[in-house]
Amino acid sequence: MSEQREQSLVRAVGGTYFPLALVARLPYAMVVVGVLTLVVAGRGSLALGGLNSAMVGIGAATCGPLLGAAVDRFGQRRVLLAVSVASTAALGAMAWVVYSPLPDAAVLAVAFLVGATAPQIAPLSRSRLVAIISAYVVPGRRVRVLNSTMAYESAADEIVFIVGPVVAGVLAVAVDPWAPVVAAAALTLVFVSAFALHPSAATAQASAGRTPAAGSVRELARPRVVVIVVGILGVGLFFGSMLTSLTAFMADHGRPEEAGLVYAAMGVGSAALALGVALFPVGFTSAARWLVFGGVMLTGALALPGVSSVTGMVLALLVIGLGIGPTLVTQYGLGARRSPVGRSATVMTLLGSAVILGQSLASAITGNVAERWGTDAALLLPAAAALVVVVAGAVNARIGESSTAGGTPIPEPALAEVGR
Repeated sequence: MSEQREQSLVRAVGGTYFPLALVARLPYAMVVVGVLTLVVAGRGSLALGGLNSAMVGIGAATCGPLLGAAVDRFGQRRVLLAVSVASTAALGAMAWVVYSPLPDAAVLAVAFLVGATAPQIAPLSRSRLVAIISAYVVPGRRVRVLNSTMAYESAADEIVFIVGPVVAGVLAVAVDPWAPVVAAAALTLVFVSAFALHPSAATAQASAGRTPAAGSVRELARPRVVVIVVGILGVGLFFGSMLTSLTAFMADHGRPEEAGLVYAAMGVGSAALALGVALFPVGFTSAARWLVFGGVMLTGALALPGVSSVTGMVLALLVIGLGIGPTLVTQYGLGARRSPVGRSATVMTLLGSAVILGQSLASAITGNVAERWGTDAALLLPAAAALVVVVAGAVNARIGESSTAGGTPIPEPALAEVGR
């Protein structure tokens, strides 16, 4: 391996890559809160807002893995350029249709398109960086570089998770409820396209061309992969039920438009410990991390029905975040380890789609519960979602780490830091 190929990852991908990938993540983080806020404000129904969020998730869950498979076959550049244009158009249509005289069914159809065209930059960034590290970093340094890179990726996700709802909330309050969706459309067109055209996309594609032929699609259905999908679906269910029940909670306090700002508090604790995963001892296995931090999520969620003030809710969300960050880091890390050969982008987008689907389905269910039985009943649902995470973690612990899902075994520390 030449001296040039022993250069730092930052030099290999270019100094503009990481800030560009960070901003390109932002639109979807804004859309999650933006669509819910837009529909509730424009159509006057929390249940319909939750149902539209569900349609976004169904669209993403249906088409996200297909996007990943297309990337594995054709490369990120061509696929993302097409997706960025389609996503921009769908978001623009969403901002218009909510205030149009068209029926609710039309709003739901556009919401599906918003999800179907979601670029999913976070999993594709991980896939791109793993390919480049595998090709351009000497084996002796590869584990350390993967550790630090995936820890950064996790922190970047958490930063966007914090900033996205805040930006959406500020725009909704300062301008209008349609503003977050329109801003997301503009950011998608500019920054997702720039991410697609970045030279690192060609570098990663060239690296991928040197790997063995892609594994069978059937390998994606093996229990060792499915259990991760179910576990991360539980996290998505938690996000959706938490955001929607929090919106009802804030509405009871006369400040529903601030739900996104309060929700962002959960990301603070999440980001704090997500980076810390890189410092955990090797003996603290992925199976143990999943169970321990999933348990933290469940414990915090069980306390939610007893919260009576906005300040108390912020504190509860900070604690819950301490469990969410490491749980997602661990789940994505297992996904990277167990990806069949040549199916990295497919697996990463599958996991990302599971989060989105869970979030959206839970939003619809929780919105309906809140309208029928009130906020107290809705605040019980995050605990049910956290229980799904813990149960999946227990199943994962039983499955063990004896083999991979058809790919090449990678030492756990190498990919333990892959985050949400």
